[in-house]
Amino acid sequence: MITHSTICATLLLASFGTTVMAQTLVVEGDPRILTDGETLQTLWEEGGFTEGVAAGPDGNMYFSDFAQPFDAGPARVMKFDPRSAETTVHCVDSGMGNGLMFTRDGRLIGCCASPLSGHRALVEFKPDGKVEMIVNRFNGKRFNSPNDLVIDRAGRVYFTDPKYVGPEEMELDRFDVFRLDPDGTLQIATSAIDKPNGIILSSDQKTIYIAETDNGSAKAEIEASPEQGRMTLNAFAVRHDGSLGERRVLVDFGDQIGVDGMAMDSEGRIYAAVRSENRHGIHIFSPAGKTLGFIETADLPTNCCFGNGAEKSTLFITAGGGLYRIKTRVIGYHPATD
Repeated sequence: MITHSTICATLLLASFGTTVMAQTLVVEGDPRILTDGETLQTLWEEGGFTEGVAAGPDGNMYFSDFAQPFDAGPARVMKFDPRSAETTVHCVDSGMGNGLMFTRDGRLIGCCASPLSGHRALVEFKPDGKVEMIVNRFNGKRFNSPNDLVIDRAGRVYFTDPKYVGPEEMELDRFDVFRLDPDGTLQIATSAIDKPNGIILSSDQKTIYIAETDNGSAKAEIEASPEQGRMTLNAFAVRHDGSLGERRVLVDFGDQIGVDGMAMDSEGRIYAAVRSENRHGIHIFSPAGKTLGFIETADLPTNCCFGNGAEKSTLFITAGGGLYRIKTRVIGYHPATD
């Protein structure tokens, strides 16, 4: 059953215990997932380009903020405290930190992208904000631009390595999904996706979902008028040893831009940041790719993640230069820790 709510004019609310701004946006979906009349709330809008929101074991939400344009200043990792509604800087220079996720033992792992000062690596952001390199090469060649990651219960890190911006020459000859095992072994998880972007594991850890978001840009330089490639959401079975099965296309977005980052709830539903000009926002899909709900965002969304503790049913969203949240009727799922 799909219900529909067009939220009334912008107003101040205090439903989370702090005063925040609600947006006039469309929220619609299965009433078992979304409450009719719920609002998307603005938490912070002082960034350049936000990404990679992740739930910390301390109850805080961490997210990436790129300066715009990219040479205007260093990218940062920010920290939002849901209890005080305060946003502070966690890492002053992340090396173009993008996707973020916490491990079972509380380490904040991130993908650092290109261009310019980007580390082009998988890193750890320490509690004091320092950046520690984990791996930045495969077979002696630098990664393209690590984008997003997911960590399973065993500590295996799957991460995507596309390239969307930046003048750096590529050393690898394709865009792959990699897997880093706890013993340090690095291997290609799949090459079946033309240009992988967001990635998330199912709540039973038997399926991995990977966004194919191929904007058609050249491998070394951004072309003036690139020819767009495939825009799909895909599923791969995860074998016991962590290897992946064959690709299954769940959603084909055709000529519209597809998925960036994703989140998962405890019942296996996918929350995808879709950057389509026609209908951008968080699209909620069943494991089979059926649309179950939609949360409109004012700007193009980049990622989403459920909170921890008191915020376990709250979906946090990065879009444009801001951080937002909305209450749901579900419980979020964190692959590394749940």
